[in-house]
Amino acid sequence: MNIRVRQGDTLWSYSQLLGIPLNLLLDANRDLNPAALSPGQTVRIPGYKLETYTVRQGDTLWLLAQQRGLPLDALFLVNPSVNPNALQIGERLNVPVRVTAPIVVGRRTYDYAALQQDLALLTELYPFIVRRPIGHSVMGKTLEEIQVGRGNKRVHINASFHANEWLTTPILMQTLNTYLLALTNNQAIRGLAVLPYYNSVTLSLVPMVNPDGVDLVIHGAPQEEPYRSSVLAINRGSSDFSGWKANIRGVDLNNQFPAFWERQASINVREPAPRDFPGYQPLTEPEAIAMAELTGGGNFNRVLAYHTQGKVIYWGFEGFEPPEARVIAEEFARVSGYQAIQYVASWAGYKDWFIQYWRRPGFTIELGRGINPLPLSQFDEIYEEQLGIFLVSLYM
Repeated sequence: MNIRVRQGDTLWSYSQLLGIPLNLLLDANRDLNPAALSPGQTVRIPGYKLETYTVRQGDTLWLLAQQRGLPLDALFLVNPSVNPNALQIGERLNVPVRVTAPIVVGRRTYDYAALQQDLALLTELYPFIVRRPIGHSVMGKTLEEIQVGRGNKRVHINASFHANEWLTTPILMQTLNTYLLALTNNQAIRGLAVLPYYNSVTLSLVPMVNPDGVDLVIHGAPQEEPYRSSVLAINRGSSDFSGWKANIRGVDLNNQFPAFWERQASINVREPAPRDFPGYQPLTEPEAIAMAELTGGGNFNRVLAYHTQGKVIYWGFEGFEPPEARVIAEEFARVSGYQAIQYVASWAGYKDWFIQYWRRPGFTIELGRGINPLPLSQFDEIYEEQLGIFLVSLYM
């Protein structure tokens, strides 16, 4: 919610009045000088929304504050023009309401439009989030990175490299929402107090690497040409795109990275296909280029790529992984029940490239088990399994 500064107000006073950690308030108002607030300035308060209340017979601001567990001054803050000694029946008042329930509903068909809607709601409610474009898909959809936190340790998580693995996006978005709720309400997740990690960890998320592919799997061939004719030709005329992993041009984005790409190209398909085509050379696709550029400038300490399926954690690549990767992978396995696997006969993946070039821990997390796209009936189970992995990525 937005409030107007009064004479003598400070971000510290708002923190104390509304129970919001000061660092969250500071980061929600990066455009303000906290040492020089001026009356009338707008300040964004994360984790709150304003509701309207209509005054009834016998109401007072004190009574309304008591009924809602609010400090009386919180009502004065959001109703600066109201005379508390002369409330009128039918008068409309603003009431600050702390948000205690998630707004992301992950267990649903989750396309690019759903992602954009949820990102807009989250960034409005939690304005300490940094939301920025990192590139565009083939069809021009904006690829976005979400950053949360201010720490030196930098952890990156992405989802939906593969189109028919779109369930990873709502899993990651619901996890983000859980984290934001815990931060603003100074609560624990599974007994772990997470507010200290806001100060020690900068979390980077790309919730949907392959939005064109996700929409293709969910909605079918697009109306726009040449994409409609192209995907139907690649899919041999079939309108069933449930087996499609690639981007809209038939390139598998997780086979696009220069980590022994030639090996992967030699064993995979040689032309655009619903899955496994690595492109004619590495980093030809705008989605892969965007991820490479983000990672190249991100100085990430570790990366996690969410995929489905198999309930396994791949954590090694050609011996380039550091010793700490094993320790982290084993902890991931312990909290999730998944199996940690060091090597697999595959190259050119995002985590492969990260491990090879930075010699830092990288992980491919294969969520759930079954045939992609995994059914929504698995959502709750998968969410709980990966929540432990998410928390480990913060504290280890």
